[in-house]
Amino acid sequence: MANPKHKTPKAKTGSRRSQWKLSLPAISECPRCRQPKMTHRVCPNCGYYKDLEVIKKEAKKAK
Repeated sequence: MANPKHKTPKAKTGSRRSQWKLSLPAISECPRCRQPKMTHRVCPNCGYYKDLEVIKKEAKKAK
């Protein structure tokens, strides 16, 4: 098996690993209730996706 002839410097290892970053999820605004939601997902607040009611949400009662 092939063995490395020289020790890899820490800078070389660090620069190679520098691209392993987490990216933030894409968040958009729900056109119906204006709450933030993830793109291409059902809105957790109102239950709509592309003008279709997918999840039935009951109206909150006033105290």
